[in-house]
Amino acid sequence: MAIAQKLCCKVQRIVDHGEHVYTIDLVSGKLFPVFKPGQFLHLALDTYDPAGFWPDSRVFSIASPTHQRDRLSITYSVRGRFTARMERELTEEKKVWIKMPYGEFIIHATSDVVLFAGGTGITAFTAFLDGLTPAFPYRVYLVYGARNADLLIYRDLIQRWATNDSRFLAFYFVEQDAYGESAARSETVGQVSVAAVWSRIKNPLETTYYISGPPPMLKRISRDLSECGIRVDAIRIDAWE
Repeated sequence: MAIAQKLCCKVQRIVDHGEHVYTIDLVSGKLFPVFKPGQFLHLALDTYDPAGFWPDSRVFSIASPTHQRDRLSITYSVRGRFTARMERELTEEKKVWIKMPYGEFIIHATSDVVLFAGGTGITAFTAFLDGLTPAFPYRVYLVYGARNADLLIYRDLIQRWATNDSRFLAFYFVEQDAYGESAARSETVGQVSVAAVWSRIKNPLETTYYISGPPPMLKRISRDLSECGIRVDAIRIDAWE
């Protein structure tokens, strides 16, 4: 297991996706530690003194690809005091502290996989998806939902594989469809759902399921998979809140 490192970073870029969802790019002046797809970092807004305690921080999945070690990306939604503070205080060039890598939410190539992603929970899968090659020996199903179509912010990365590899299937869900555009854009209106994709999974009882998103979604998808007969050890959960 890699030893976690503490690094002072600078905010290189902030992308405002709307509805209080942001992507932050960080640089540190040197290469970031090696990490695995699905791992996360701790981010602190206050200055860290190595002689003292680690300041208040929150965990965020590392959204950037593993080969891109000169820059790290995270995507967050404002939910609670810490992320509200991030929205208020983070500006380009501001310094923050991180420690990484952490976590064992890693996709193993031992069976077909279904990835359930809600909102910014997609970032637990982006490094894995970016690193996919035709040599990956199993089918990959991605079930990705957000409040509206504009917040399906990693759709371009996903479509790159959905277009070029028949073993990769992507399903999109939006909770709000104010302009009636879902039919033209191949999105299902409603929440991410097991029932909506179950018939499309070729060998559902021999597949491993990974879930990342808000706590109510984790609970609901886990329960529905269990009711469909999926073993407990075939359900992997990224409890990021």
